[in-house]
Amino acid sequence: MKKYFAHIIILAFVFSACNNDLKDIQNLNKKQLYATGEADSINVKYTDSAKIKAEMYAIKMLDYGKAKYPFNHFPKGIKVTVYDSNRNKNFIVAKQATIYNKTGLINLVGDVKITSHDGKVMKTQQLFYDQKNNWFFTEHYFKVTDKNKSFFDGTGVDFDQNFKIVNAQQNRAELKDVSNESL
Repeated sequence: MKKYFAHIIILAFVFSACNNDLKDIQNLNKKQLYATGEADSINVKYTDSAKIKAEMYAIKMLDYGKAKYPFNHFPKGIKVTVYDSNRNKNFIVAKQATIYNKTGLINLVGDVKITSHDGKVMKTQQLFYDQKNNWFFTEHYFKVTDKNKSFFDGTGVDFDQNFKIVNAQQNRAELKDVSNESL
């Protein structure tokens, strides 16, 4: 009986060793992605016709420009100030962001907050921005409030950069201090 017990212990060691080797071999096949550039405390200004359209600040940026699908990643957050045509400031913040260079999509993740110049605030956990079409969208829960404490919330929404066109999937709203004149 002791002989069989010894064989079982030896087989257990052999199988556990093989299992670890198999994991090591599988890990060899994984491609590692390394940043080709890194920048700290960046402040970028986007201009058009000598006018500043937006300013972006980030503590750290990692550049993956040599990847098959190149992108820039901001692992420690991002703050953006966007100026509208009347030079009003609108703010966007997120705990992380990734800009995909070929598609022009920006993925904002973690406590995403958009604050407009007129007091509207939108909060969500993830928000995409399509730079080519000036369009925001999310499948996550969102909430938009204004200075009158009216709100609009739900799951899944897309809208233009000016909040003029809004398509919501599942939502509810409560409007406060609305006069008949504005309807």
